[in-house]
Amino acid sequence: MSQLKIKDYRNLECTSVSNQFIDCYMADANDAQLKVYLYLLRHSKNKQEISVSALADYFNYTEKDILRALSYWQDKGVLKLDYNAQNQPAGIMLCELPVTQEPARSGAISAPEIQSPVISSPEIRYVKPDYSLDQLADFQNREATSQLLFIAESYLGKTLSAGDIRSLLFISDELHFSFDLIDYLLQYCVDRGKKDFRYIEKVAISWAEAHITSPFQAQLQSSRYDKQIYTVMRALGKSSNPTPRETEYIKKWYQTYGFCADIILEACERTVLATDKHRFEYADKILSSWKAHDVRHKADISRIDASYGGRKRNNTSSFTSGNKFNQFQQNDYDFDVLEQELLSN
Repeated sequence: MSQLKIKDYRNLECTSVSNQFIDCYMADANDAQLKVYLYLLRHSKNKQEISVSALADYFNYTEKDILRALSYWQDKGVLKLDYNAQNQPAGIMLCELPVTQEPARSGAISAPEIQSPVISSPEIRYVKPDYSLDQLADFQNREATSQLLFIAESYLGKTLSAGDIRSLLFISDELHFSFDLIDYLLQYCVDRGKKDFRYIEKVAISWAEAHITSPFQAQLQSSRYDKQIYTVMRALGKSSNPTPRETEYIKKWYQTYGFCADIILEACERTVLATDKHRFEYADKILSSWKAHDVRHKADISRIDASYGGRKRNNTSSFTSGNKFNQFQQNDYDFDVLEQELLSN
């Protein structure tokens, strides 16, 4: 394979591991993923070129192990891979760690100076005020506002209403978005066919809650989010844009359950093999079960499968003598039961 050029955009003078990585990423990473990341940190400053095969030899892993580790960190937003014409990794860019990741353990220790303030109700904090006509007039008379309104009207293809202007004032003054970030926000929403300011406000609030302050940070998050969403959609055999309910499922699997892509895609694969209907519900049943069993890596799934298979063999051993079909290994999940549960809801 081709050599990988490592670029480092972090402002560090030595090889170091940030508290954000220790608090929020280290616990969920497996042995190979940790070793690969630390190796990249070590060699990023001297701009040394490495190859996937060299990494595999160094750690006594397979090349697929190395590629899976790199893909894992890319999914987490920790690094970005560049590919050559043969679709092989040709470069690595280490990124600032996303600030939206929650601590992987409830007992994680964070240095006091980097702790974020606890916000019990983000949706209350970001309530749009009932702006008066005088406040709207003051906003419209600002030097930079006229250009912002012109750009907004150009993107949306309409003259802004008073309600639209109130939304821009809210995003500017309450969420403290810069002109460039508002510009990117409007582009982002319009590119997705969303020109309603209620939708634009929701995206803006989600970025504010994620402490996004620049178009670069927004682009990093949105590209990672879009990749996650559409990877799962394809894995479940869906070619359409996700519905709000489908999006909520995917967000829950990544953010609430804290699963990595490998585990979610494993659940999707099992779902597709089992059913053509209610696929999101089926996958959610599987993932919620894995969450209850504290699955953190794919190896944990094998452990659960083995345990389930053993229990099922014990429960059915007295019935196997007259039924040749019982000699085959049963599905890990009883999808007939799941379907009845779903249809009865």
